[in-house]
Amino acid sequence: MQTLIILFSLGAPEILLIALVVLLIFGGKKIPELMRGLGKGVTEFRKGMKDIENDIKDEDDKKTEENK
Repeated sequence: MQTLIILFSLGAPEILLIALVVLLIFGGKKIPELMRGLGKGVTEFRKGMKDIENDIKDEDDKKTEENK
């Protein structure tokens, strides 16, 4: 548990170092494409989660109506 806390306690210098390494590896032109792809992925994930929640809610509503 303590290793998780240490692993995710990143400060400003560490974040800047990671950003610099990413910039060196991918270059300035690829980073916007990577971020755009990441944003689309997050959007699709949220949409999927919302669809699943709606399906579960609809099933619960059907079961409630059948029991009346």
